[in-house]
Amino acid sequence: MTSSSDTADRLQDGHGWRDLLYHLLHDARVLRLFLLGFSSGLPLLLVFGTLSYWLAEAGIDRSTIGHISWVALAYGVKWVWSPLVDRLGLGALTRKLGRRRGWLLLTQLILIGGILGMALTDPAVSLERLVWLALLVAFTSATQDIAIDAYRIEVAEQRMQGLLASAYTLGYRLAMISASAGVLWIAAAFDPDEKTYQHVPWMIAYSAMAALMCVGMLTTLFSPEPDVPTGDSVTERRGSASLFDRVSAWFVAAVANPFVDFFRRYGVLALLILTLIACYRMSDIVLGVITNVFYQNMGFTKDEVASASKVYGVIMQLAGTALGGAAVYRFGVMPILFIGGLLSAATNLLFSVLAGIGHDYWWLIAVVGMDNLSAGVATAAFIAYLSSLTNVMYSATQYALFSSLMVLLPKFFGGFSGDLVNAWGYPQFFTFTALLGVPVLVLIALAWRYAPPVPARA
Repeated sequence: MTSSSDTADRLQDGHGWRDLLYHLLHDARVLRLFLLGFSSGLPLLLVFGTLSYWLAEAGIDRSTIGHISWVALAYGVKWVWSPLVDRLGLGALTRKLGRRRGWLLLTQLILIGGILGMALTDPAVSLERLVWLALLVAFTSATQDIAIDAYRIEVAEQRMQGLLASAYTLGYRLAMISASAGVLWIAAAFDPDEKTYQHVPWMIAYSAMAALMCVGMLTTLFSPEPDVPTGDSVTERRGSASLFDRVSAWFVAAVANPFVDFFRRYGVLALLILTLIACYRMSDIVLGVITNVFYQNMGFTKDEVASASKVYGVIMQLAGTALGGAAVYRFGVMPILFIGGLLSAATNLLFSVLAGIGHDYWWLIAVVGMDNLSAGVATAAFIAYLSSLTNVMYSATQYALFSSLMVLLPKFFGGFSGDLVNAWGYPQFFTFTALLGVPVLVLIALAWRYAPPVPARA
């Protein structure tokens, strides 16, 4: 029988997808990460892309929709509280389930309540309440991501991580289809008239997503706690040291050391790397804030958007991810990082063409396909780049820092997307988002030349 280590090696060689399916069915750890990936991917679009389509149909102004997208900034600042999730116990929950599972169960219960609360709120009547609930869901979802990343790293040996990450990504993408195409299909099925806004179809669709969060909760309850020392927990450490000394020691170990390690390895070039991370996805995230509003304004129905953007688009992105992963293995990270950045910016120009053509389903298919294929290539290269920067000793905190920084500035500037569309129109806005990718290419070239990944010292 193929060992887990051999399977991980074969995945790296591009021959392991059959093994991934085999281990999904035979290795409980891989199956758990697949299901936890589903739990992680489900809330994101419910407070971002899918929510923007709902708000547009409810008659909310584009500028307001852009500003509401700022609730997703919670994903961009999760590094601030990641040390707490990494080290802080939760009293009875921690004693009963363990530190990782305690945090997972707490966040999943809150997510179920938050998504159900969104379902019961009509934005045409209580927009402010819906925004607060969306913020709660975004914050809690980001916290769940921190806990799942830590669980994945601790639940298996290093050579299993590639296999677990593949299973997690597969579950995450399936959840995104559910939270985008699934929601739109359900809402369309219960919508008596596409031309007039009704709250009930969206209430049913979001309630179904709240029910699907039970997948993650049940996975948490029936999974073992990772067998790792937990003596660093503030709530668990005891002894003669004062509370101040214990908290200070915890702060140094959990918060300061991960950042010190990164700057020690790269010195002043760390600023160049962090700037690249902060800007790499600028063009596609700023565009992504308004795309669902654009589709609705162009007259595309929920069924058309669901099939083209949320199913076909995700399939093309998975294909791009596979292509990008193979290219990274063959040519290295930095060349594909540059090509991915170039393609992501260039394909934004296709949306300008679609804006001029108007409601044409096959043009929508073409634009969505090219955009998502390029995004997949860029994502595969970028994840490989971030992983190469991370010290496994501080993997949870450092990766949370990188992945947070990746979306912080793009989502902040994306909040002004509606204002820019109102001022310029769609064609000029999409051209602007393409131009945002030009400085990124310069940053990649500089990092390629002066700041190659430095291996972490134990």
